[in-house]
Amino acid sequence: MKEALWWKKHKGSNVQCFLCPRNCVIEESKIGFCGVRQNQKGKLYSLVYGKATGVQIDPIEKKPLYHFKPGTAAFSIGTVGCNLVCQHCQNWATSQAKPGQWHTYDMTPEEIVEKAKQEHCSTIAYTYNEPTIFFEYVLETAKLAHKKGLKNILVTNGFTGKEALLDIIKYIDGANVDLKAFDNEFYKKYSGAWLEPVLESIKTYKKKKVWLELTNLIIPTLNDDTAKLKEMCAWIKENIGVDVPMHFSAFYPSYKLEDLPPTSAATLMDARKLAMKMGLNYVYIGNVVTTDEDTTFCPKCKEVVIERANFTILQNKLKNGKCKCGEKIPGVW
Repeated sequence: MKEALWWKKHKGSNVQCFLCPRNCVIEESKIGFCGVRQNQKGKLYSLVYGKATGVQIDPIEKKPLYHFKPGTAAFSIGTVGCNLVCQHCQNWATSQAKPGQWHTYDMTPEEIVEKAKQEHCSTIAYTYNEPTIFFEYVLETAKLAHKKGLKNILVTNGFTGKEALLDIIKYIDGANVDLKAFDNEFYKKYSGAWLEPVLESIKTYKKKKVWLELTNLIIPTLNDDTAKLKEMCAWIKENIGVDVPMHFSAFYPSYKLEDLPPTSAATLMDARKLAMKMGLNYVYIGNVVTTDEDTTFCPKCKEVVIERANFTILQNKLKNGKCKCGEKIPGVW
């Protein structure tokens, strides 16, 4: 347990948390919406600092980050808790758990960094549940990681408070933001949140020069509307540019949406074609087996520059971040 950051005293013994856009006012002994921040005698504490779950080594492509040190390994950690309540959550067993309801490992930031180096990982990934809710843990680990020559990435829903994001972003090298839909009503009904703060976070990552990729999990009948996908792609093009990689991912029946069918490969391929037709240069498909929809092509000469299969790099033809035709391929290489 550690005293939290990004809060202030409210009325009486109440405190107000500013870690995410909810700005929870938390009464004495009560816990915030995310389930992991508690008011104890007028001070706010993180209940998950140093309490890691899902500790494992993943290929960086699994995050997914396709333009960030391809073929390398990421030392991946999460905790329990989340500031969203997505009905389609793929990791609901931990994200919707409270402290004490799931097995955790006691790991200090120093131990995480040392273990990452021992396992020859070049990156630490804060993932599995929403890293915003354990930002104190992220912050201390990320600072140490940079000192030891490691990079840091967030796999995040983007529903983060402005001040907290600006504080943490100084130590973050890459992020994949889960843009769940381009529809505020979807966010309210299926995630218990709202869209605008997510869009602001995405713009902040881009502005602060953090390597950025986006994921959109397409759920049949809920967020697969062509008009909304066009609106999303137009926003991306206008606000963060055509070179930000976009991953369209397949939904599988899970948690509270087990009655819906899985996303077909055809639906994902149609979304990819639409996004590329609208001018996005790097659009990928995930969670299904396809042919070359997870391969990176040069937008100028159309040649393969990175070929992938099942999170594995089959060939990487980039030299100094460039295609053989001389076109610079954006990323962290």
